[in-house]
Amino acid sequence: MAAAQIDFPFLGARKVRATFDAEPISSDGGALLLRQVDRRLGLLDSLAAALPDPRDPRYVEHPLVELLRQRVYGIALGYEDCNDATTLRRDPVLKTCCGRDPFSGDDLASQPTLSRLENEAGPKSCYLLARVILESYFVRHPKRPKRLILDLDTTADSTHGQQEFSAFHAFYDEHIYLPLLIYDQDGDLVAAALQPGKPQGVGGVVAVLRRIIERVRAQWPAVPILIRGDSGFASPDMYVACKKLEVDFLLGMGPNSRLKKIAAPLQEKAKRRFLRTNEKARLFTSTRYRARRRWPRSYRVLIKAEHQSIGANVRFVVTTLQGHAQELYDECYVERAEACENSIKDLKNVLKADRLSCHRFWANQFRLLLHAAAYVLMYELRCAAHGNRAGASPDGHASPSAPQDRRAGDEYGTSNLVSPELEPPMASGVVTDRLASRPRIGRMTLPSAC
Repeated sequence: MAAAQIDFPFLGARKVRATFDAEPISSDGGALLLRQVDRRLGLLDSLAAALPDPRDPRYVEHPLVELLRQRVYGIALGYEDCNDATTLRRDPVLKTCCGRDPFSGDDLASQPTLSRLENEAGPKSCYLLARVILESYFVRHPKRPKRLILDLDTTADSTHGQQEFSAFHAFYDEHIYLPLLIYDQDGDLVAAALQPGKPQGVGGVVAVLRRIIERVRAQWPAVPILIRGDSGFASPDMYVACKKLEVDFLLGMGPNSRLKKIAAPLQEKAKRRFLRTNEKARLFTSTRYRARRRWPRSYRVLIKAEHQSIGANVRFVVTTLQGHAQELYDECYVERAEACENSIKDLKNVLKADRLSCHRFWANQFRLLLHAAAYVLMYELRCAAHGNRAGASPDGHASPSAPQDRRAGDEYGTSNLVSPELEPPMASGVVTDRLASRPRIGRMTLPSAC
């Protein structure tokens, strides 16, 4: 069949004709890089192998690994909704990355098929998915780090309608889910667990931490571990759990009348210094403190008293660490903003992990873990682009010979490893539009801009 042609006669004597005879074109060439990173890690193959598939194999048109690739690659490319499959299922590059011929192969799964995948998930499926993501952390980090920091944080995910376990949270002034996200000190995702909108205490957090730390101890028996988080995790139950797990902690702490009284002299001193110099004054000290209720013993509390033109700012951090108060605060506690809080922005703003709109709680947990898998691929791709990560070998196992290059001065830093070259397989005859760049949000750039 002849290619369609359109003539444009509005240029006078000059003849302009558009001919639509090009090969299939895609603006998502970055999917090839995602596929190569996934091939090195073996992440989605491992997820598919772990998940049960209750479908009758006689009627299966889309294998489980293909569905996971289509969904996770789509999320990483900026197509977070299953509705996007209506168009993407015919994309030649995405079909290639999912293992189908870009020309003669059948289309990928439709939106209803992907929606059924998410809504069939239950507690067992989510547990298996989370376990594979945790195991993949050790594939990405084959060498034992000098120390490991686990950064804890939660983030609000607005809910609507009658979503299971949604609850009103007074701090956020809306109905939400409260996902728990755990990163290492470099911003690499370790775990993602969906919590109800108003969880009771830190029992769920302790359970997730226990599973992670036991796995870390099995991999790296003697590695020192530090738990770092904001005041939402400062609880006697957390202190007791850290002691049982033999890990240190560095946690923000909310003020109370006793702590304010203890900090008052330091705060007044900072105020006088500011009035004398007209420059921001920051003073630090520490004290032993024990709450009157439920605390098993006293702990060290760091106190920061700051005064500037907008007023006073007093902060408290409870810890088991030794060292100068200002160094612990500035060089360790504050670093969680980059390692954890900015990484959450990447997960929510770039990968749209807050699109948990299913009615069932476990379907939303499953979807959160798919976004977590997309984050892992994006993080590895970014590290490979910067040359500070060793990917796994093509068979999915960690490369044992990758050299280490730990950042100077990072006391709790894990090793940054040099990555081999990425060589994405290009399907013959497929034209990719590499110039169709996507906006940079936060610290990540969507891969089709590569």
